[in-house]
Amino acid sequence: MRIAVLLSYVAVFAWSSAVLPTGAPHNWADARQMIVVTTDGWQANHGTLRTYVRHGSSWKEEGPAADVVIGKNGSAWGTGLHPLPQDGPQKHEGDNRSPAGVFHIGKAFGYAASQRTAMPYTGLTATDYCVDVDGSPYYNQLVDADTVGKAAVAGSTEPMRRDLHLNGDHLYRLGFVIENNPENRPGGGSCIFAHLWRASDSTTAGCTAMTDATMERLLAWLDPKANPVFVLLPRAEYMRLRDAWKLPPP
Repeated sequence: MRIAVLLSYVAVFAWSSAVLPTGAPHNWADARQMIVVTTDGWQANHGTLRTYVRHGSSWKEEGPAADVVIGKNGSAWGTGLHPLPQDGPQKHEGDNRSPAGVFHIGKAFGYAASQRTAMPYTGLTATDYCVDVDGSPYYNQLVDADTVGKAAVAGSTEPMRRDLHLNGDHLYRLGFVIENNPENRPGGGSCIFAHLWRASDSTTAGCTAMTDATMERLLAWLDPKANPVFVLLPRAEYMRLRDAWKLPPP
């Protein structure tokens, strides 16, 4: 009897291990809001953003589609809520690719002290940095240099108040965190945001950028109680994984 139970357990375990790479969506099954960005392929650096609300088991598109720009070199599998496929490029620090997959949406941020959003919001100061120095104990974290010390942010290329540090740059005037590499694994990619773009023909170092109007709509729409997630995938991957990952219809 014990052997039969053991064999049954092994069979269930083997089945679970077999289906896990396909992507059972247990890590985002409670999401009721989803931002979806699709691109023409792994090398594409422009895409289309759509927003969805889940009613029961069905996703319904809400609001207009919008153009976005992503990493200069396209996209690559990041580390988020999804099981990590073995095929396709893998995200790493400095590759100028936006992470592909499914990710929690973190804090919103901006230059103003407050913003019209229900999301947790941080009004940035001149001493706020995101640390992109591989090997730093603060890698992939937003920190205040007044708290952690100036030495801790030395070499970081991500001062968050870009308007103060980079000649009035507006890119981070509004944005939110895309939680790639949440365990801050060295080399896994850092400081991934949704933020404002310079122009429709621009690209990023790995973030997703958009117009002011699109960002303002997203921040007003996002509801932390709905457990929102951010999805970025090449269209072919989206179609391949849509059913297994319970994604909205294209």
